[in-house]
Amino acid sequence: MVMERHIQIFLNRLSFVSITIATLTLLLLFLQTPQTCVPPNSPPKPHLKFPKSSCDSSPRELLPIDKKNRRLWSSNSWQSKVSSFSHFFTSIRHLGFLHNHSKVLCVSAGAGHEVMALSKLGTLDVTGVELVDSPPLVSRADPHNLPFFDNIFDLVYTGHLEEALFPARFVSEMERTARGNGVCVVVVEECGDDDVRQIVGLFQNSSLVSVANVSLVGLRMTRIIMRTRMS
Repeated sequence: MVMERHIQIFLNRLSFVSITIATLTLLLLFLQTPQTCVPPNSPPKPHLKFPKSSCDSSPRELLPIDKKNRRLWSSNSWQSKVSSFSHFFTSIRHLGFLHNHSKVLCVSAGAGHEVMALSKLGTLDVTGVELVDSPPLVSRADPHNLPFFDNIFDLVYTGHLEEALFPARFVSEMERTARGNGVCVVVVEECGDDDVRQIVGLFQNSSLVSVANVSLVGLRMTRIIMRTRMS
């Protein structure tokens, strides 16, 4: 019994010492000022991004939008995609649906490859919209609720109908903004007759003009052209 009492006393003292050490360690960690590689008296630099860590103080210049665009537009990837869209819209021009004076809307235009391609082809009035803007080529707008009056575009194009949350609403906005006897051009992943019929069925105020398999930005796609009816 005496031995057990001594062991219990020893364990109690050990627990007390452990708790004391742990408490002091936590206090030191809480009170210690973190070290930084950036001198505290450094002048503010609003043109630099905030460092990812306290030791990452290398300058990160915020490029102005025009400089960013020049860098992006000069890349091989960008040029290749614009070239592909230029070839695509040239075929639309040859069909007689696109002219220099045409008023064109690109819905869900992404970064604006198709907008630039149309401009390079000589189309004077091209508007691109997307949920996230990419100035100066693409403005922000909801494709399901386009901020345009009825019947104002000669040609409305989209390559992202398959990604629409509400395809019927998406298509109805394309038709609404296209003038009577204008055209809506849709490009989707290459598909068969049944899928084409489903897409054509979404257009309640248009008639099918043509369907063709095409190559666009290195992908096999199906192009569907609808002509809007006179209201």
